[in-house]
Amino acid sequence: MYELKTKENDNSVIEFIENVDSPKKREDAYKLLDVFTETTGYPAKMWGPSIIGFGAYHYKYASGHEGDAPLVGFSPRKAKISLYFATGDTEREQLLEDFGKHKTGKACVYINKTADIDVDVLKALINQSVKFLRETYPEQEG
Repeated sequence: MYELKTKENDNSVIEFIENVDSPKKREDAYKLLDVFTETTGYPAKMWGPSIIGFGAYHYKYASGHEGDAPLVGFSPRKAKISLYFATGDTEREQLLEDFGKHKTGKACVYINKTADIDVDVLKALINQSVKFLRETYPEQEG
């Protein structure tokens, strides 16, 4: 059975941020921590070694694969900051048009720094993601 690496754990979010090499990335991580916490109302939790997640939901795919994941989150990585929002919602694409300088991957949105983005659009993306996942996985309270 496949074992999910990215699980919620009790590691310290603050300790993780304090260990980010770049002072600028550290500053951005604290700014994102405030925005995500304030917007979701969920406490920040570490998921795996490097993702700061907020809230949680349980997913199950048609293939039978299932697991738990944060509703939204971010990770201050060496190259870029990864933002984790729900995928599969058309509203996400519309919001990203006004987000500012970013790149999108399969599941992540990548930014260089918070100064490149519109924080109000970030809050809208967070709210949209939480709402979308709550509607997609309604049986989950977490």
